[in-house]
Amino acid sequence: MNDSEKIEYLFQEGLNNFRSGEYFEAHESWEELWSDYYLPDRRFIQGLIQLSVSFVHLENGNLKGAKSLLNKCIEKFSDFKDIHRGINVNNLMLEINQVSHSYDNLNSSNEFDWKIIPKI
Repeated sequence: MNDSEKIEYLFQEGLNNFRSGEYFEAHESWEELWSDYYLPDRRFIQGLIQLSVSFVHLENGNLKGAKSLLNKCIEKFSDFKDIHRGINVNNLMLEINQVSHSYDNLNSSNEFDWKIIPKI
């Protein structure tokens, strides 16, 4: 597998894991992509990593960590608009803002409605 194939493979693997609700595994694929290849859109990849880890923290009951990582990914994604890597960034930001609002109203991570996870 050459570098461009490996890059595409890792990105798609992360996407598939995220869509399957396997947030830790998504983070692992994107982390490898981010650390092994100095990509022009590495901030976008880092945003995906932080989005995934936010949900890992939430699964582990760490609401403070979940909020922190969600805020960090918002900052990363703000550099991108429209469609990037096949993802509608404008919709993603709206969905992340919905998650952020939900986080602000939670007393416990157990109360989170997993149906509002962004569709990427």
